Amino acid sequence: MSHQKLSFQCRPARKGIAACLLFLLLAAGPALAAASSASDKTTKAIVPNDNLLVQEIPAIAADIALAARPYTEIRSAGFGGWHPIDREMLISTRFGATQQVHGVDRPLGARSQLTFFDEPVRGATFDPTQGNFFTFTKDTGGDEFYQIYRFDFASGLSTLLTDGEKRHAPGPFSNAGDRLAFERVDANASGAFTDFFTVDPRSAQSRRKVLRVEGGGWGVSDWSADDQQWLMSEYISINQSHLWLFDFSTGSLRRISTDVDAQGGQKVAHRGGVFSADGAAVYTASDQRGEFRELTQLDLGTGEYTVLTADIPWDVSSFELSPDGSTIAFLTNERGFSKLYLLDVASGQHRPGPTLPIGVVGGLEFHSNGDDLSFTLTSAKTAGDVYSVRLSTGEIERWTKSETGGLDTERFVDPELVTWTAFDDREISGFLYRPDPEKFSGKRPVIVNIHGGPEGQSRPTFKGRTNYYINELGIAVIYPNVRGSAGFGKSFLQLDNGFLRADSYKDIGALFDWIDQDASLDANQIMITGGSYGGHMTFAIATNYSDRICCSLPVVGISNLRTFLENTQGYRRDLRRVEYGDERDPKMYEFLEKIAPLNQAEKIQKPIFIVHGRNDPRVPVSESEQIVGDVRKNGVPAWYLVAEDEGHGFRKKPNSDYQFYATVAFVREFLLDE
Repeated sequence: MSHQKLSFQCRPARKGIAACLLFLLLAAGPALAAASSASDKTTKAIVPNDNLLVQEIPAIAADIALAARPYTEIRSAGFGGWHPIDREMLISTRFGATQQVHGVDRPLGARSQLTFFDEPVRGATFDPTQGNFFTFTKDTGGDEFYQIYRFDFASGLSTLLTDGEKRHAPGPFSNAGDRLAFERVDANASGAFTDFFTVDPRSAQSRRKVLRVEGGGWGVSDWSADDQQWLMSEYISINQSHLWLFDFSTGSLRRISTDVDAQGGQKVAHRGGVFSADGAAVYTASDQRGEFRELTQLDLGTGEYTVLTADIPWDVSSFELSPDGSTIAFLTNERGFSKLYLLDVASGQHRPGPTLPIGVVGGLEFHSNGDDLSFTLTSAKTAGDVYSVRLSTGEIERWTKSETGGLDTERFVDPELVTWTAFDDREISGFLYRPDPEKFSGKRPVIVNIHGGPEGQSRPTFKGRTNYYINELGIAVIYPNVRGSAGFGKSFLQLDNGFLRADSYKDIGALFDWIDQDASLDANQIMITGGSYGGHMTFAIATNYSDRICCSLPVVGISNLRTFLENTQGYRRDLRRVEYGDERDPKMYEFLEKIAPLNQAEKIQKPIFIVHGRNDPRVPVSESEQIVGDVRKNGVPAWYLVAEDEGHGFRKKPNSDYQFYATVAFVREFLLDE
């Protein structure tokens, strides 16, 4: 479709702002090619590849790629798994177009690429006894119908272990190492079901179905020491999940967790689970006692909960039990930052662990030696790299040092924690990244980037390409944690559920008021963006606060929660109804239709850039398709980008590169008035 350049004034007299970082910030690379523009046959332009559907996006000047390309060449690395014997590990990183599995045999050793697929590879795990192979998962075109494979070091070949059709997720290996637990999710007109299997990865023919349960939120957490039981989890919502025991000898399934908290008023959530060394208890992170998830011991005989971290007023985000069962390493989420603790199982006492670099930490896993503990770190200045800490000495070793496109990330901006008051006097917070005032004077335009979930949380992680907007264009970026975000207690999590949905929109309205009071920020130049549920929020803010923004950029966003619930993958539908409400209920149906941006599209009066993946199984592309035409009826620019080989976000470098450069063009046209 042709693009007609129009002029739009943003509140008093300035053109719209900003563009956005999409939530896949770490993909990178060039998308520059020679082409003729409509106005100048000699001009070089950025050309979309054949997998991209482009509508209303004008020819993108080559200088955009030349200026922004270093920010697309930033890599990151994530921990995969320790070798069961040697001090080596698997990591995930990208050297071509997609993330692939690599081996690293020593700290800061060479990264040896092991898989070479067009599609991204995830979840690499060594076999737990000899390290002769590893398993991994891969989907096709972002459809998330993951299949499980075995990679053999001897042959270099990969072998399919699952049916090649339905969605699968790997669980843990048995202690003997001869079986891998995995699940297969299915959905039909009567509901969602999860089938559990075991397979000896050395022989796909050994695959055996063990159990079928109703629902799509199930998984295997651990095997008992004798490999005769599974500890299983059932996710219902972020505020409610159960733990179960499955006995192989009897085929019985028994729930072991409570459904009501100690005060008897709210549901209980459990995150993670592992058997104690003696098999008499399990450890989990639970909010059974109060607002936050605490490291908890659940006695299998009495059902009694014993809280082990009662003195820490923060969520326990993850934990790992040492191979001998004597130590639990756990991470807390303290105002968004991670802190490591170590708990002595015998005494029940915990202490701070070795001081880790400041940032957000994940990927905890003990080596079989019981001393080395892996972790992946991301921070404002670190894109994501793999480390380990020796608990006996406190020594921290860095295993990867990812390339940063030649940029000095030490000069990247640290976030500032900011708060504002909502309509109901509740405190809402977020992280603000301010441009260097010595380089950029005067009030700065603002990008407001809302996380997905909605039960997600914006944390001070590496912001990848967003740094281009901050460092080179002088745009301030705010990542709000509106009501319904994780990390602030289970009551806060529920403040946007069901009929309370629109209250979260008001939190952004209150943020606009706060921006108006900050002398360094320009309330007349605001852009709203976000991915997934953040994309829904973007549509909603563009609808309800059109007079307070200059432009918007929803990525894989929901334009109508009712149609989303009807069309999302069947295994997800009931899980999402707990959060958004059941659209089959007449009153909820009416409410969801009332607040739907799709039904108020005429209120979107500022330029919009809509991005989606054709194969998205979570938020169907129809959510974008059904609104883009209505917005164009308003006479405003409505750029539209669809990747035919992507799903819930762009994961392939050529696609994400074009997406980034188009976003920069959107910024320059509607914010910087170029």
